[in-house]
Amino acid sequence: MSLHIETPALLFSATSLILLAYTNRFLTIASIVRELKKTYDKGEDKSILLEIKNLNLRLTLIRNMQLYGVLCLFLSVFAMLLLFLEQQLFSIYLFGLSLLSLLISLGISFWEISISIDALRLHLSDLTEKKEMK
Repeated sequence: MSLHIETPALLFSATSLILLAYTNRFLTIASIVRELKKTYDKGEDKSILLEIKNLNLRLTLIRNMQLYGVLCLFLSVFAMLLLFLEQQLFSIYLFGLSLLSLLISLGISFWEISISIDALRLHLSDLTEKKEMK
């Protein structure tokens, strides 16, 4: 098997876009946490604490998604460097690790999205219950 320098370079655009999406998710959740904390400080509500706990888990997952995404990019660059230095075998292994890192990042992303969807469904069920009570 041979690896050309263009192959690891293909991950740059995809990984950059994924990291941008992860950062946007992080910023959105961070602003929600800040608002919930302000609301909680005004009047303690146990449901807000549960939401903050959920969001804290999601922030941890996003941090790990970003970590593995950056690791993917780093390993791709390192594989390209090794290809430039004509170290074909090591570059193939590093590129394989880069792909594995990307898979882990995407898997964690799927987990985080699942948690997000569950939280939204909980909010929707609350609205549905309130509407039915009227």
